[in-house]
Amino acid sequence: MNQLQALLNDSLIRTKHVENAAIINIKERKVCASTFGFNVPPENALNLIYAFYENLLQVRRGGLYFKEKYYKCVRADEHSIYLQNPDGGLIIVKTKTFILVATYRVGMYPSVCVEAVEKLADYFREKGS
Repeated sequence: MNQLQALLNDSLIRTKHVENAAIINIKERKVCASTFGFNVPPENALNLIYAFYENLLQVRRGGLYFKEKYYKCVRADEHSIYLQNPDGGLIIVKTKTFILVATYRVGMYPSVCVEAVEKLADYFREKGS
């Protein structure tokens, strides 16, 4: 387990309100860390990057497909996107260098998931990442 994977586990998974999480390096356009068993296909990583830089208005209006599931947009701004579907939700937060993506299931508290992901994003922002 690398340092970023440990950070995901310690900061997000331990809350018990985040199902899976990954960190995407924006410049390299690929996943640099993810929680055990969470595979983010390269095309999904690119779609998340594209959602922030080229397609935010479309995501607000039409939602987003991630790992072959449709998610309806609940809220979106230049730093974060919150989406839901009947099975759970998807939280996406952008920092200078990374995009953090986390999922949660029905029965988990979305607000705790959002708070945990935003705190981790703040950590990266403080580090200048």
